[in-house]
Amino acid sequence: MEKLKILDLSYNGLSGEIPESFAQLDKVDFINLVESYSSSVNTQTKINSCLKKNFLCTASPSQYRYSLNINCGGNEANVSGNIYEADREQKGAAMLYYTSQDWALSSTGNFMDNDIDSDPYIVANTSRLNVSALNSKLYTTARVSPLALTYYGLCLINGNYTVKLHFAEIIFINDRSLNSLGRRVFDVYIQGNLVLKDFDIRREAGGTGKSIEKTFNASVTQHTLKIHFYWAGKGTTGIPTRGVYGPLVSAISVNPNFKPPSGEGKRTYLILAIIIVAGVLVVVLLVLVLLRRMGWLGGKDPVYKELRGIDLQTGLFTLRQIKAATKNFDALNKIGEGGFGCVYKKKMQGQQSDGTMIAVKQLSSKSKQGNREFVNEMGLISGLQHPNLVKLYGCCVEGNQLILIYEYMENNCLSRILFGRDPNKTKLDWPTRKKICLGIAKALAYLHEESRIKIIHRDVKASNVLLDKDFNAKVSDFGLAKLIEDEKTHISTRVAGTIGYMAPEYAMRGYLTDKADVYSFGVVALETVSGKSNTNFRPNEDFVYLLDWAYVLQERGSLLELVDPNLGSEYLTEEAMVVLNVALLCTNASPTLRPTMSQVVSMLEGWTDIQDLLSDPGYSAISSSSKHKSIRSHFWQTPSGTHSISIPSIYTDSSGSHVETEKNYHPVTVNSDGSDKSN
Repeated sequence: MEKLKILDLSYNGLSGEIPESFAQLDKVDFINLVESYSSSVNTQTKINSCLKKNFLCTASPSQYRYSLNINCGGNEANVSGNIYEADREQKGAAMLYYTSQDWALSSTGNFMDNDIDSDPYIVANTSRLNVSALNSKLYTTARVSPLALTYYGLCLINGNYTVKLHFAEIIFINDRSLNSLGRRVFDVYIQGNLVLKDFDIRREAGGTGKSIEKTFNASVTQHTLKIHFYWAGKGTTGIPTRGVYGPLVSAISVNPNFKPPSGEGKRTYLILAIIIVAGVLVVVLLVLVLLRRMGWLGGKDPVYKELRGIDLQTGLFTLRQIKAATKNFDALNKIGEGGFGCVYKKKMQGQQSDGTMIAVKQLSSKSKQGNREFVNEMGLISGLQHPNLVKLYGCCVEGNQLILIYEYMENNCLSRILFGRDPNKTKLDWPTRKKICLGIAKALAYLHEESRIKIIHRDVKASNVLLDKDFNAKVSDFGLAKLIEDEKTHISTRVAGTIGYMAPEYAMRGYLTDKADVYSFGVVALETVSGKSNTNFRPNEDFVYLLDWAYVLQERGSLLELVDPNLGSEYLTEEAMVVLNVALLCTNASPTLRPTMSQVVSMLEGWTDIQDLLSDPGYSAISSSSKHKSIRSHFWQTPSGTHSISIPSIYTDSSGSHVETEKNYHPVTVNSDGSDKSN
């Protein structure tokens, strides 16, 4: 033990006494045994109470306290009459430090690769502080830790407390130098409960040098309050210098949510205990009543409970309100019908009586799959706002009803206008078709690259593109959408989508990236320009899909033959060639060679010359290789050999004029040998 420098046995389940062989532990530079022993260890053993689980209090009831203020990493400070105790202990590799019976702290870890013999566990401000003069004393310094930092409030009166954590990013700065690129991300636990996940001080405060306070409620039941800061390996570790990462906290304040006792003695604390217990029982009773009324305790549909657990940014409507708005789902208000139910239109009334027309989508299926897609759609689209995404007003989950309330789209869906049999249907001119393609591209670019959550739609098709009164495209139906998680290049998932729109790598292997949406967009763009359905157009028996024919025409140099004959000569040749070539770029058999949706937007708007990509042989949409042909022959087989899920659009044609045949299939798992196995 002569060369032992650091000993960290904290948070273990040790038993017995410390061996005599450890008698020279006072020579160790850093030692931390906090919470290493069970609370049930014999009280006669020579083990300090701070080394037992929950950091037990040894003070008498008359010494209990009810508040705590710490200036983390700083000197004693008087802020608005509250004294913040000093916290200047410099050690931290494996340290337990406590002051009298008031509070203690435990720090664990060394900063990696910082080439400094003595790690700095207390840091001073290097940024320009933008805080009030009254609180500035709390933010000139801070305590940091490379791994774990725990503060203990000791010998507190049992009860409910308000815990206020003070933060300010004082190491990174806001400028155009390397110092501004660092990201500090950590988690915070109070009494073992996660209260802040992936907390980034600079992002939450709106910049460096700015203070932010996070307030939480905590229950103290064994006279000890535990506040734990933990680095889970996220953020940067070498910017602006190596070793600058991990939790950082400026100050801690703890105050009771009850009236502090005015006297001492057992009688006072007995009365206080009775009051606390009675208060807790009343609160529990009120919570149970409230949960019962909200439907969390029986009576409500499980879907309703799931929706209550989502941070919805839309309204929840009652079935009574919906029935009143639609006149009990009167057939006169019906504007469409599909495999998952009917769609009705109605003007908003009540508080939103501005005459706004809404669409009410009533799902008739209560299958498990339908429930999951309903919750998924609500959770994703409720927080999205973009001119080319359909706006969701709210939903209703009551009894056996699943209902979505959307903005009303006067011109129904793109597939109905392109492929419908109604002789009086609207004729789309060329500027409108181009605008529709650009609108879809902007919506997908927003989902993939611009929104705060990155989303793969997974079911982009003409029937899921709605058109408002001005023929602005609105992407809808997010029941199959998937989140793009950080640091993941792709998602491996069961295949779900619509035949004719799915990318080969996704249809065959379940390999899902945002490039699957790019492929689907390419198909929709071809349909929009040609006015023909990809799955239903067969010029002769040699061609399965519209996309087949497009490849042949491109090889012949006759792409313009794809343009809808209904346009006649009333279109711009150059613009049509741009849209068609972009569509074929998007349907490249290799996902890596497809452009991103932001590149698609740039090409359609004319900011990027498509020839720059077409001149690259790797971006040629035509491939005569046997590999490409095998992909096409496997993927573009008849529906009887391929299985997928097709979720109908909000608006579908109830009159049967919808030419595009979309069948509902079941998910499948595709084996490595290329065969399909139904799930």
